[in-house]
Amino acid sequence: MGVNWTDAPQWFRSSFARAARGAGATATDDELADAAESLVARWSTQARHFHNLKHLATTLHRVDELAQETHDADLVRLAAWFHGAVFSSDTKATYELKGGEQTPASAELARKELTQLGVPAARADRVAALVDSLLRHQPAPGDTDAQVLNDADMSMLAVEPQHYKKYAAAVRAEYAHIPQRDFLRARIRILERLLKRGRIFLSPMGAAWENPARQNVEAELSRLIKEQAALPPEDD
Repeated sequence: MGVNWTDAPQWFRSSFARAARGAGATATDDELADAAESLVARWSTQARHFHNLKHLATTLHRVDELAQETHDADLVRLAAWFHGAVFSSDTKATYELKGGEQTPASAELARKELTQLGVPAARADRVAALVDSLLRHQPAPGDTDAQVLNDADMSMLAVEPQHYKKYAAAVRAEYAHIPQRDFLRARIRILERLLKRGRIFLSPMGAAWENPARQNVEAELSRLIKEQAALPPEDD
C-alpha cells in the first residue's frame, strides 16, 4: 500500500525545503511544502516496492555521508529527490532499461518544478543534468557531484546480505506481472553488466562499498542462473 503524506516523517518536508533554499529557491515556505508533498506522493504509489520513500530516504542519507566530496551538495540532494520521481513498472522493457525509473522525464520534471520554485535556471538545469547522469550510471569523469549521486543511488548493493535479499525481493515485487523467465533474463543481464564494470562506485568514499556490493551481486547472479537452469524448456 502506498504511503500517505501524513505517514511520512516530518524531515522529508524540511529536507526538501533546505536543499531548495540552498539552491536559491525564492518560493514561499508553503510553496516549498506543497512541492515536497507532491514529490512524496510520487514516491509513495502502490506500484513501488523498492523505488519508494525508503529508497529516497536512503539515497538522501548516502548523499549526506558523501557530501564533503561534492561541489554543491544541495544540488545533489535535489537530484536525489527527483531522480525516480517519474516511475513506471508497466512493461518488461522499462525494467531492462532502467528498473522503471523514467530518468529523462524525471530530469525534465526537476527542471520545470525547480524553476517554478525560483531556483535560478542554470542551477535547475544542473539538477536535471545530474538526474540524467543516472540513466546508465556512468557519470562523466571528473564530475564528482554526479559520481556522489551515482554512488548514493547504488548504495543498496552494498548492504548486509540479509538486507540485500530483501532488496532483491522488493525489485521482483515491482515486476510481479513479468513472467519469471523474462524477469530472470533481464535481471541476469543487468547483474552481469554491473560485474563487468571496472568500478561500480566512483567517489573516493564510495569505494569502500565496492567489495560488499560485488559479493552481493555475484551471489544473486549465481542464484538466478540456477533458477533459470531449473525452468522447464520453452515451447517451440
